[in-house]
Amino acid sequence: MQPKARKAYVPGLAALLVVVVAGCSGGSGADGAATDAKPGGPTTATAAQPGKYRTLREPCGSVPRSTLKDLLPGAASLPEDQQAKVYEGTASVTYDTDRRVGCSWKATAPDASNQLVIDLERVVSYDPAVSDADRAQEVYAKKETAAGLPPSSASGTPSGTASASGSAADKGTGPGTGTGTGTTPQTGSADSPGAPSGPGSPSGTPSGTPSGTPSDGTTPDGLEPRVLDSLGDAAFLDDVLARAGAAAQRRTVSVVFRTSNVIVTVRYTEQSAHLAVVPDSEELQDKARRLAGKLNEQLNE
Repeated sequence: MQPKARKAYVPGLAALLVVVVAGCSGGSGADGAATDAKPGGPTTATAAQPGKYRTLREPCGSVPRSTLKDLLPGAASLPEDQQAKVYEGTASVTYDTDRRVGCSWKATAPDASNQLVIDLERVVSYDPAVSDADRAQEVYAKKETAAGLPPSSASGTPSGTASASGSAADKGTGPGTGTGTGTTPQTGSADSPGAPSGPGSPSGTPSGTPSGTPSDGTTPDGLEPRVLDSLGDAAFLDDVLARAGAAAQRRTVSVVFRTSNVIVTVRYTEQSAHLAVVPDSEELQDKARRLAGKLNEQLNE
């Protein structure tokens, strides 16, 4: 009987040892998740949050007809069928309308020509450790730097809801003149529409300049290119005055803002038909900012 008892005891002891060894090598952490037994071993990374926006709105229908009439005064004198064509706009060529869309409008009047371009880009991060919104902020920051503006002190931090009626005279930080590098949105691989080319200069040209615009063509104080603190999560305004054609004055105001993982660019250009007339900076900035505010409201609907 003694040998039989010994045979029954040994297998039981072996089974007990197996359980103890398994418990020591495959233990769980405090939260119940399996842990790596080797110090410094790989851990499971938490994927960054996806962006708020998964698609983009149709751009040419995003600007109200009343706004287009205000931005493109030259269209009012056209026949009704031609007006309708101007207000329809021209969609930018893209290869993925869920990632980038754009539209442009242009109208010419006897005293000036105007062009409006909007561009919307939905940024996607392919790095699981970087969120779409953080990646969009990186793209936005490069645009801000290219415009010659210092990085926003609230970079990446929401700064409030945009106001469609915000004043164009908000103070900010930026260069003292409006002759810095302009921002030109690009959609897909297609070239962005060029600046409008107005009619030739007539023989009789006005001798004055629009109210609020210095005769030397610089941007008035308080209207310099600057960071905006009341539009989207981050925003800036650029104002560039240049001569086009036979020394005609052309001013381009660009408003660029980011809301989560979408970056929107509004570029509004006016080219005077008269050599001595400088397009009014305050008026163009106010119109561009109002439109940017409306587009931001649409994104938050």
